[in-house]
Amino acid sequence: MPLSQQSKNGITMSAGVTYPDYHGEIGSPLHNGDRLALHERVRTKKANILVLSCPFQTVRRSSTRGLEGYEKPPPGFIKEDETKPEDCIPDVPGNEHAREFLAHAPTKGLWMPLGREVKVMQCWRCKRYGHRTGDKECPFFIKGNQKLEQFRVAHEDPMYDIIRENKRHEKDVRIQQLKQLLEDSTSEESSSSSSGREKRKKKKKKEKHKKRKKEKKKRKKRKHKASKSSESSDSE
Repeated sequence: MPLSQQSKNGITMSAGVTYPDYHGEIGSPLHNGDRLALHERVRTKKANILVLSCPFQTVRRSSTRGLEGYEKPPPGFIKEDETKPEDCIPDVPGNEHAREFLAHAPTKGLWMPLGREVKVMQCWRCKRYGHRTGDKECPFFIKGNQKLEQFRVAHEDPMYDIIRENKRHEKDVRIQQLKQLLEDSTSEESSSSSSGREKRKKKKKKEKHKKRKKEKKKRKKRKHKASKSSESSDSE
């Protein structure tokens, strides 16, 4: 909207003047020139908003088109035949019902009749399939829980540490007693062996003494016989 020279001068004059209780776009009574300037300012703002909003809209539309094309297969793509569940049954007369049942069977989740879920897993304890370790279906469920319960009760007991220390002390005392017994037995064996050696030495000494006595007696007898024979020869 074209402005006259007087209104332009009014705009320039009002631009340099400050009003303490005046808000340029909301407030108080305005002059003709100020009103025209305000209308012009609002129009320029709206035009800028329209100009800025147009590129974003075009970008959004083009981006959605690009994504739609991205999901489609490329040209010349040959789709391979997918394996169907009914292909495991040969297509011969008599198998139509079974093939139809498999073709329309549910594919999401593994379910047995009566709404029971099939668990494709193996138990670590009983080595059976259909449940995990710790499930109620496991025959070793109670045994495992009993052990865990005993362990938990033992560790939560405030006297557990004292009992454990007492057991360790008793074990150490028992080990010391066994060591002492071993040392005593070895000392007794050594003393018995030493006493046995002394006895053997004494026996050997006695035997030697007896042999010497016998030899002395034999010598005396020989001397006595020799003296008798010499006396008889002298008398003749």
